[in-house]
Amino acid sequence: MTRAPERLPSSERPVIRRNPVLQALGHEGDRLKAALLHPVRLVPLAFLAVIILGAGILMLPISRTGGGEEIVTTAFFTAVSAVCVTGLITVDTATYWTPFGHAVILGLIQVGGFGIMSLATLLALFVRKTIGLRGQLVAQSETHTLNFGDVKSVLFRVVKIMAVFEAITALILTARFWVAYDDNPGTALWHGVFHAVSAFNNAGFALYSDNLIGFAEDPWIIVPICAAIIAGGLGFPVIIQLFRDRPKFKNWTIHLRLTIFGSLLLLTVGIVLFAAFEWNRAETLGPLSFGGKILGSLAGGVFPRTAGFNSIDYGVATPETLMITNVLMFIGGGSAGTAGGIKITTFLVLGFAIWNEVRGREQVTIAHRSISSSTQRQALTVALLGVGAVILGTLLLLMSTDYSLEKVLFESISAFGTVGLSTGITYNLPPTAEWVLMALMFAGRIGTVTVASAIALASRPRLFMLPEERPIIG
Repeated sequence: MTRAPERLPSSERPVIRRNPVLQALGHEGDRLKAALLHPVRLVPLAFLAVIILGAGILMLPISRTGGGEEIVTTAFFTAVSAVCVTGLITVDTATYWTPFGHAVILGLIQVGGFGIMSLATLLALFVRKTIGLRGQLVAQSETHTLNFGDVKSVLFRVVKIMAVFEAITALILTARFWVAYDDNPGTALWHGVFHAVSAFNNAGFALYSDNLIGFAEDPWIIVPICAAIIAGGLGFPVIIQLFRDRPKFKNWTIHLRLTIFGSLLLLTVGIVLFAAFEWNRAETLGPLSFGGKILGSLAGGVFPRTAGFNSIDYGVATPETLMITNVLMFIGGGSAGTAGGIKITTFLVLGFAIWNEVRGREQVTIAHRSISSSTQRQALTVALLGVGAVILGTLLLLMSTDYSLEKVLFESISAFGTVGLSTGITYNLPPTAEWVLMALMFAGRIGTVTVASAIALASRPRLFMLPEERPIIG
């Protein structure tokens, strides 16, 4: 007969302490805790926490050389731009922030590009050698891991990918800064590492007051940075499949095909049209050599893919160039990477849906594979929410500034697409407009991912069908 365990005296019993706020709320507190810790909601909350921490550090005197009455707004704007890997700035990064401030910005870029909850999950793996169910769900929603059991392996692969690409880019840039620009070895190394991390994470922050305009004709600077931007913008799933799994072309997944061919198409269109519109203009590519014009056109096609670097002054670019750049910025790069925008796969899935609808086909097919209706609805939702965010942001900026629609729209799309390109108006925006851009950057980095994950997690099969009716379309 099993003997019942003896009860400990009340003085020796462990005291279970609960959060007093949640305890006062009772069941409502439990529901609030569960709601806040939901994987879809935890990601934006984590990003917000890191932004607040980063802004607090940037406000310290050790982080800045400048002051001013708007230090709080400046610090928050820079922190949001760095964590959301955007690159929009309201002060000169090179002169306003100290070397310590530059290091803080670099850390925020790296954390924001890798993913805050992915980083937390990785640290938990190192400390406890395992992660719980909630941690895996959070990391899965942030990394877009399709298979639940792959979360751990994907995180380690992402770390290796980032380290390899950033190290190679940093090595090339460091050598160039040291040999060609007379930087001492320490300065060359720091500049090489900073711009390599900024490039691969598609952040666009630079340690030069004119960004990369001073290097417009230097292929040893522009080409490695463009290569790092393209690699980071493809998305980690694509890089893993290409370099680790090495599938034969016939076995490429739809996601891989859409991302690779979509990227090549958009890069080609961007480079060709940028060259066509700016080749002979005295304000942009005109004064450059033939090789410089080629490099400038390459940069003009790559940088709008959510990178934010610039080798020309977009404030004097043609309206046609700004329009093409708007389109490229809004589409963005690949999913589950460091790029922003609505993503290439979203854009192409909608394009194929329109094409099949025009041809009268009920089923949307890509490369002999059908695309589910839920995927099409998800793509439509992400795209329309992006359009809505840009329209709202543009309207608020028009109400708070005196700039033209052309420049305000460019700034809104750049912020939402986490690109960082600017026509030069960001420096002169009032605080209200700066907070609008902060909201757009945050929504662009977090919003579409959160919405897409929420739709995927909340989808439930309906056990009944309602009567069907067809409204008039068009």
